[in-house]
Amino acid sequence: MISETVSASRASLRSMLDFAWATGVFVSTEAMEATGLTRSTAISALDELIDLGLLRELPNARAVGGEYSKGRPSRRFELDADAAVVVGVDAGRSHLTTMVADLRGEPLARCTVELDAGHEDAGQRRAAVQRAIDAALTAAGRSRHAVLAVCVGVPAPVNSVGISPTQRDGFWRRMNPDLRGLLEEWAPIVRVENDAALAAVAEGAVGAAVGLRDFVVLLAGHRLGAGVVVDGHLLRGVHGGVGEMRAFDFVSGVGSAAGIGLLLTDWVAQAAADGQIPAGHVLTSVPSDRMTGRLVLDLARSGDAWATSLVERAGGVLARITAVFGSLYDPERVIVAGAIADGLAEVLDVARALLPGEVDVPAPELSLSSLGGTSVVTGAVSAALDAARADVLRVGLGESAASRAAV
Repeated sequence: MISETVSASRASLRSMLDFAWATGVFVSTEAMEATGLTRSTAISALDELIDLGLLRELPNARAVGGEYSKGRPSRRFELDADAAVVVGVDAGRSHLTTMVADLRGEPLARCTVELDAGHEDAGQRRAAVQRAIDAALTAAGRSRHAVLAVCVGVPAPVNSVGISPTQRDGFWRRMNPDLRGLLEEWAPIVRVENDAALAAVAEGAVGAAVGLRDFVVLLAGHRLGAGVVVDGHLLRGVHGGVGEMRAFDFVSGVGSAAGIGLLLTDWVAQAAADGQIPAGHVLTSVPSDRMTGRLVLDLARSGDAWATSLVERAGGVLARITAVFGSLYDPERVIVAGAIADGLAEVLDVARALLPGEVDVPAPELSLSSLGGTSVVTGAVSAALDAARADVLRVGLGESAASRAAV
């Protein structure tokens, strides 16, 4: 832990750390100008951050052959990105994708494991999450001792302290069996968040919502979920239920929280069962377990008229969903994300054409994410970095930077 009697005030340390984290290599005079600190306070803060293992001093300009004015050359510094690592986890129902990154957010390793239904047991799921993190750390050449912050995204509402509410069938608690308590046994900083909320974090950090203050990210997986940002703030609610899609069970023209891919799969399967697929159509020779939403999208893209009719139906559903979010939150943009997003261009084209007739306020822009299936884990890493940056001066590194970064 950091001593309360540090030579530089905590506010000065915070100001200097924020500057270092947001910039690359810098000299002491640049740090003074950016933070407004006096020379003596700035130097004291820089030395304190070096002692804490968060900053490293580089050879001065003269030593590396750079330009300098007469007199003593300025000291050069940079954030020690290798001082610790952060871990992001997309803990889906059927998969665990884990990414390890340095303090600049540069990925060091990413691993994905598929889960079977048995991993919905609380004990098995907790063990699987631990194993997935350890495997990714090993792939990155690190250990738990190097971890400063962990963020896990789960397919469930999550409140401000990382707990999911109870539910009739217990699914939410099975997806989040006190993962925060589990990981806090060894990780200094832990966040557990709803997966769609983390997709919104990712879009705001590196995706289609960079620079926006009002947007909704619709995570179109097996079931729909939404991350909502209003006035620059990610909304949560007392139980973490903002963006929970059960309400669409009661919306005419939608009827459920099923994802777009699942809807298309269900529609084509029902059509096959009812004998409604046209005679001689290519789908009549496709086994039922291969009649997927992705196949329907591919056929529509190739010009198949019957598949296109299902895509138009899906576009109508998406337009109605977007209109509801437009009416509730008045976003500038609604972004469709998730692994299936790259195949939904034609669905969005239909939805965009229908949307103006669905809303009274100006319709939000409707766009596709470019992050594919990595949006949740990307958001988890970004959220872990935010938590690390906010709390590292409170928790400290605990060990020297060298020992934390070593296996």
